[in-house]
Amino acid sequence: MILASECDVATEVICAPAEVTELFEFPTLFVIGGFDVSRTEVLMIFAALVTVAVLYFGLRQQRLVPTKYGAAVEGLVGFVRDGIARDVIGPEGTKYLPYLMSLFFFLLIGNLFELTPLVNFPIASRMAIPFFLSLVTYVIFMFLGFARNNFRYLIDTVWPKEVPIGLRWLVGLIELVSVFLLRPITLAVRLFANMVAGHLMLTLLLTSGLVFIVAIPDIGLKGGIGIFWFALGLFMFCLEILIAVLQAYIFTLLSAIYIESSIHFEH
Repeated sequence: MILASECDVATEVICAPAEVTELFEFPTLFVIGGFDVSRTEVLMIFAALVTVAVLYFGLRQQRLVPTKYGAAVEGLVGFVRDGIARDVIGPEGTKYLPYLMSLFFFLLIGNLFELTPLVNFPIASRMAIPFFLSLVTYVIFMFLGFARNNFRYLIDTVWPKEVPIGLRWLVGLIELVSVFLLRPITLAVRLFANMVAGHLMLTLLLTSGLVFIVAIPDIGLKGGIGIFWFALGLFMFCLEILIAVLQAYIFTLLSAIYIESSIHFEH
């Protein structure tokens, strides 16, 4: 709506707002206890509720011949259990399956909101959400690292004995920054950047396409560019389905890798 109202089809070739932040900011819907609640918070809660509902109704009854829905949910759970938890962490991975499974489903549903009619907004495109989830992963692998290895977890990181002594201080400094400082940031930024880029491209292309197509009676052949934008937007729409699933998988996979690195620190 913002793009359509601001677009001058006579002089522009694509509809874009003056500030792209307009595409990610929403007015307050209501106030609870002095806290403003916007569309983002509502979508976040809705994604969590949908995650609970999907898992509950998909797994509550174990049938000899499951329904199509039950088989689909069981397949996704099996994928996270076997393809991420056990393959990455090992036999102990089953302990962390509830967290990894909740993480995967929440991000998958939240990412697919970008492609849901009347929603069209991925919740991970607000930095606070991927950063909070990355902090949860960070707390888990830090806790496990120190719980399993005591202070050797820190000492062996900053002074790696397998590295030649002349390089230990440099490698140790790099590892210190990478493991203890950058991991939650890079984990969050990777998801955030991909979902922001996808949301921005879809909005610009599809909105521009519709606006220029509707304006063909007024601007003539120039409106034909709208057909190109809309076709490209549809291609991006299909591509974003893959990206939504892939980003949920990558975030969950990296979380499992970080947890495994703390559990099996000696390797």
